[in-house]
Amino acid sequence: MKTKLNAEQVRNNNAFLDLLLATMTLKNDAGLSRVLEVAPPVISKIRHGRLPVGASMLISAHEESGLSIKEMKAVLTTQTA
Repeated sequence: MKTKLNAEQVRNNNAFLDLLLATMTLKNDAGLSRVLEVAPPVISKIRHGRLPVGASMLISAHEESGLSIKEMKAVLTTQTA
């Protein structure tokens, strides 16, 4: 079964990944995948709306970036008016 996220979820996931890149001063998604110890296709699937951000990704991101889970979830659940 393929998961396809809606446009808002994709925007929020991209904002989340961009926040991690900026916070950890990484150049690209390949660097992010190395730091988070996930395969590059995982980051690509999240960025393109084929995979949601999971709990294990949040925990890894928290440990590596120092951002709180609350901060990251706020980015992932941003509501657009």
